[in-house]
Amino acid sequence: MELDIFIPYWGDADYMKQAVDSVLAQTNGSWRLTVVDDAYPGDEVRRYVEGKDDPRVTYIRKDTNEGITENFRTCVSLATKDVLVVMGSDDLLLPNYVDVVLRAHSEFPHAWIIQPGVQVIDEAGKATVPLADIVKQRVVKPRGSGARVLSGEALAASLLHGDWLYWPSLAFRTDKIRNYDFRDGLPVIQDLALVLDMVAGGAELLIEPEVCFEYRRHTSSASAAKLIDGSRFEGERDYFELAERLCEAKGWSRAARAARLRLTSRAHAVLFVPGALRQGGTGPLGMLLRHAFGK
Repeated sequence: MELDIFIPYWGDADYMKQAVDSVLAQTNGSWRLTVVDDAYPGDEVRRYVEGKDDPRVTYIRKDTNEGITENFRTCVSLATKDVLVVMGSDDLLLPNYVDVVLRAHSEFPHAWIIQPGVQVIDEAGKATVPLADIVKQRVVKPRGSGARVLSGEALAASLLHGDWLYWPSLAFRTDKIRNYDFRDGLPVIQDLALVLDMVAGGAELLIEPEVCFEYRRHTSSASAAKLIDGSRFEGERDYFELAERLCEAKGWSRAARAARLRLTSRAHAVLFVPGALRQGGTGPLGMLLRHAFGK
């Protein structure tokens, strides 16, 4: 069995090179890597990837920039193996990632989604635990030890209270994820939207505690930039309203209530109010306050 690894590329070339090298450093060689370049200016990454001269590595460049949602769709459409991962171009696989994921899939073949153990790193690659990840890992993530499977309304309600998943680290059964699509118009929260659509469709999610992935959190990311101006929360609020309706249609009253309350999302917005006050202007501040305290 082999793992399909995709890297949708747009951004920092040095981070991208590190991501590629982390795949090549896997202790288990049962993988195939495909880099899908979303027409990023220049050819530095192409030259680097093609210079590896490894038959397991493929480089594809799009003619025009189509955006992250379309690039995610492209990656999923190209998968040929039973399990796939769409990692970030600034994240890193630890050397045991392929081993951990393939073993987990073998032991829990009914799980549609695998969340392996994650270490958060900063811009320089140093281990860190920012407040957002303390909340993710110690507050909203379901308690328990060892590998465990979650599903149904309990999983949906948990994720709607607070998204404790790390999307770039997730591994998916290819035959299952292909039955769903990324929702347009949700560039920052599209990952949670897809997972919850899968959960509503019967997905089981495996939490595998062994740490094998490094998730880079830094202030220059697209989601971080949108936090500063408040626009991320506009998209989040729209999605939570949609999620509430979807859960109500399934009779999942507890999950619908979690979507309506969106407690951690509201609390997250409050954290950025002081920064918006310092910047001045009413636009970002109004967005943050409306998300934090509105309906």
